[in-house]
Amino acid sequence: MEIIKNVIDFLLHIDKYLEVIVHNYGTLSYLFLFLVIFCETGLVITPFLPGDSLIFVIGTIAAKGAINVFLLFFVLTFAAILGNTVNYWIGNYFGEKVFAKNPLFRKDYLEKTKEFYRKHGGIIIIITRFMPIIRTFAPFVAGIGKMKYAKFQSFNVIGGVVWVAFFLFGGYFFGGIPFVQTHLSGIIYLIVFISFVPPIIEILKRK
Repeated sequence: MEIIKNVIDFLLHIDKYLEVIVHNYGTLSYLFLFLVIFCETGLVITPFLPGDSLIFVIGTIAAKGAINVFLLFFVLTFAAILGNTVNYWIGNYFGEKVFAKNPLFRKDYLEKTKEFYRKHGGIIIIITRFMPIIRTFAPFVAGIGKMKYAKFQSFNVIGGVVWVAFFLFGGYFFGGIPFVQTHLSGIIYLIVFISFVPPIIEILKRK
């Protein structure tokens, strides 16, 4: 049980172990970070993995010269774009089949989803990049809604670049400030909290 507990703690708090990982594994750290971001954005079963906080923290580590920030930007952006792309095609392939075979999924919901992504899909793909958990499901739902792939991919690329750049270079340029270093944990919690504000506001508006 202790091993399982440690594994869960590691998965949920990867950002806390980043400095140790970078120090011990060097170049392999890029592959590790790529896989975390890819899984967080590309697999609907792993929305619990850290995204915003992980990118911000690795930015602060890059500011110390422990890892190359520009190579990180390329690796993480590629992971984010590829993850969303895979998630889109999973939704695209399985979406219709799920609605066809399972009576719990109403066909009119599928049609509403398609219409919604036809009208607002592009901006949703960008905005949800900054919303933990929701960003994992957004490309999947876009695939289910049969959003045009060219449109999806263009906004996917924009969203991926902006998302990674915002948190990575935010950590890189502000991570060296003594206040940020001293209160890094609190800042990470604040980032996560702020990320959840838009969906909470939307839920309250709908209520």
